[in-house]
Amino acid sequence: MTRSRLGAIALTSAALLGAALASPALATTDSEIPTFQQFHADTYKDADQQYIVNGDEPVSTTGDLRAYYDRMIEGAEEAAEEGMTANLVVNTVGGADDKWSTSQVGNLTYCVSTKFGTRYNDVVAAMAAGAQLWEDASSAIDYVHVPSQDASCTTRNRSVVFSVEPVQTSQYIARAFFPSSPKRSRNVLVDDSIWTAGSWTPANIMGHELGHTLGFRHEHTRPESGTCFEDNNWRPLTPYDSASIMHYPQCNGTSNNLSMTDTDRQGAAALYGA
Repeated sequence: MTRSRLGAIALTSAALLGAALASPALATTDSEIPTFQQFHADTYKDADQQYIVNGDEPVSTTGDLRAYYDRMIEGAEEAAEEGMTANLVVNTVGGADDKWSTSQVGNLTYCVSTKFGTRYNDVVAAMAAGAQLWEDASSAIDYVHVPSQDASCTTRNRSVVFSVEPVQTSQYIARAFFPSSPKRSRNVLVDDSIWTAGSWTPANIMGHELGHTLGFRHEHTRPESGTCFEDNNWRPLTPYDSASIMHYPQCNGTSNNLSMTDTDRQGAAALYGA
């Protein structure tokens, strides 16, 4: 697992949500800041040929990866020199919340690939349980499984908003997407390691990934975490929650099982309505 570093801020180029859950080391000198070419070479590319940053978030093109790298450099300098003050967090794009409209979030249709084989029913159950966590937090949110599309469950399927597909990788347990992601990038990829993730249940892992599909960022990108900084493209919805379902335990999190908290539910209600 490869990790690049930016100044005193850790920049995770390979996924942290994988079988190896070691805390990323923090760099201490500017000489450890990689060039974009080095960062590009070190960043993991998954089965969909997308770059994976921040553990489980896809970046589609080299141009987008460069923009992410530039934001990281700028954000690291701001955090280190000026400090950051802010109090779940929602991703922002161009200064606007990265979220679904009311009609869209009430009909988030998905398929579950039959290529999961003997694990198909298990994935269906984990998805339903993970979705229920967010649906219980806001009545506006509704994930809808469409079994009739499972036999052709890929990002090319226009009959559903997103697909849930198997992947074989040692880089992450699962990864998802944001509402602003183009259709070609709207899938949740799941590795077999989801079944052997210890205290991280499949339902909670899916809940974490589905949090991204609603627009929620990793909680540990906040300055209060003290590590695993990602970037400044987010807006606070609640006070900092170190036990959040969106907070990696290995990034100074205080929950070891990725369970949902009352603060997570408050954040979902703040963004989409109670």
